[in-house]
Amino acid sequence: MPDDLELLRSANPVRADGPHFGDGPLDHRAERHLKRLLGEERPPRRVRLLAPLHGRTPRARLAWSLAATAVVLVTALTALLGGAGTPAAVAAPRPLAVHVHSTPVPLKDMTALADAAAADGSPGLRKGTHVQVWALGMSDDEPPVTLPEERVVRWRADASHTELVVATDPRTPGRPVLTDEGDEPRLVADGHVLSRTTYPPSWSDAPPEAPPPHTAAALRAYLTEIARPGVNRGTAPLSTVELFDAVAEMLDNWTLGAHESAALVRVFAQARGLRPAGQVTDRLGRAGQAYVYDAGTVRRMLILEPRTGAVLGMEATFRKNDPEYGVKAGDVMGYSAWMR
Repeated sequence: MPDDLELLRSANPVRADGPHFGDGPLDHRAERHLKRLLGEERPPRRVRLLAPLHGRTPRARLAWSLAATAVVLVTALTALLGGAGTPAAVAAPRPLAVHVHSTPVPLKDMTALADAAAADGSPGLRKGTHVQVWALGMSDDEPPVTLPEERVVRWRADASHTELVVATDPRTPGRPVLTDEGDEPRLVADGHVLSRTTYPPSWSDAPPEAPPPHTAAALRAYLTEIARPGVNRGTAPLSTVELFDAVAEMLDNWTLGAHESAALVRVFAQARGLRPAGQVTDRLGRAGQAYVYDAGTVRRMLILEPRTGAVLGMEATFRKNDPEYGVKAGDVMGYSAWMR
């Protein structure tokens, strides 16, 4: 992977024989941006990084200059990724599209399918997770960018666990990936290790560390405890937004077995406003049944495996334009895809 200097050399924002700096690649405007990039002239900025669906604080922060995107990043991407006609690694993913003429499957029918799939009890519940996440980073003076990461959490017999986070995007295998590692966004090689952490033993018996139950009533109470931690949870049922967020947090700690997945489908079947939409192909190429919930400025989509009811992914998209941050209706705010 080229270092930063090589990226700058390959950017070529103007012709080498241009009227300014005839013996180099930068004109006046580009050099001004380069000074900002190098920290010599940083304008005050306001940055906003959208959290993943379940509210987890992102591992790093976006704090980067106008030049990083306006000059170096865009042109370097063009050079590295094969020209203007090639999809850039920073491009926001398009929202998942429901297949035309596909038949929506009601959640009550999915419940029956999940129960049948769980009859032999396999696969079993496993502590740990494997998830691909796309999170949108926005600022008030630059276009939004999507930061893809893959996270693998594995638990050991002594109750310690490891977390491996890498920069990768299954949509563009082998191509450089944009990451916010450190203080500046930069391109890294596909599969670049962002962090590798080992955590000491933990024996917490509270959700989401406690094992998820495999009956709908008990699982609903479990998810309520995740959504409303503490003693004052109230008696009101979970809202559909709370349900989405609590399930995402659970799946970031556990890989559900067949019985737990069947119970979860029953919980979703009772969620208000969650309606079947039809078949989709998720960002890992898997077929799924989609269920959508519209509330406020966000549309949430749940993707279930069509034979077992296991959760494949969740997507959140904007329903309205937000000119302040350069997002439009239909832009993907965040997406998580869970794997076994």
